Amino acid sequence: MSLIILDRDGVINHDSDDFIKNPAEWEPIEGSLEAIARLNYAGYRVVVITNQSGIARGLFDVETLNRIHSKMRRMLAQVGGKIEAIMFCPHGPEDDCQCRKPKNGSFVDLAHRLRVNLENVPAVGDSLRDIQAAMLSQARPILVKTGKGERTLAAGIPDGVEVYEDLASVATALLERKLQ
Repeated sequence: MSLIILDRDGVINHDSDDFIKNPAEWEPIEGSLEAIARLNYAGYRVVVITNQSGIARGLFDVETLNRIHSKMRRMLAQVGGKIEAIMFCPHGPEDDCQCRKPKNGSFVDLAHRLRVNLENVPAVGDSLRDIQAAMLSQARPILVKTGKGERTLAAGIPDGVEVYEDLASVATALLERKLQ
């Protein structure tokens, strides 16, 4: 079974500079839920690693975050997909924790929990910090142009990072490679 790591905001759902603070604000990007279902069907274990500094900022609490994730899981189940685990960093940028991307503490924790090596595991994000955390973990960073992806691309990304329009196109490319 293969593993793929996804950022949440800007990859699975529409992002907001004002944060996604409640379930009503969480709206999937067109094709993202179906992409996860296609990956699941092809044998991929899907894990989400996401920074959620809105908790540290007092914009929402863990209970609200759980309700947002319940909505995401429910909508995903309706198209036949599932997320195996969601790991989130509740800290703010000034907290200097190890779990907040661009640091890779959550990636290290995931590798330990699943007893896997993350080398070359696809890690999809829309920001430079997603790419940096993946690279620190020896995962394979992939940038999508959704969310903050276009801004990230315009600012410059490390050489060798694959770039796709959205999660659906990432899934298509991964599944085509798997068939070869």
